[in-house]
Amino acid sequence: MADMNTFDFMISEDNEVMLVIYARETEPVGPAVRLIAKEQVVELYRNGADALTLQEVGAEIFNNLHDKEKLLVCEIAPTDNPDETEIVYAYEATIVG
Repeated sequence: MADMNTFDFMISEDNEVMLVIYARETEPVGPAVRLIAKEQVVELYRNGADALTLQEVGAEIFNNLHDKEKLLVCEIAPTDNPDETEIVYAYEATIVG
């Protein structure tokens, strides 16, 4: 079973940042992101009852997010093939601070 707390950030050639996490049980509603500069922490609020705190984000990703209004989020789940995953939710989360 995959560690549900695992996450990864990717930066495209166009400097777009995408967060990849394992899918949660609830659908995201009004997702938002808060940046905590002092600790370089990203908090993802998926909906009113579900928030994730992502620590040790790294300076390159964190600094790139400061220039953005939205963070692309892709929630994935394992499939029957251990080498593949499927996208469960893909959405934009507004960066609120």
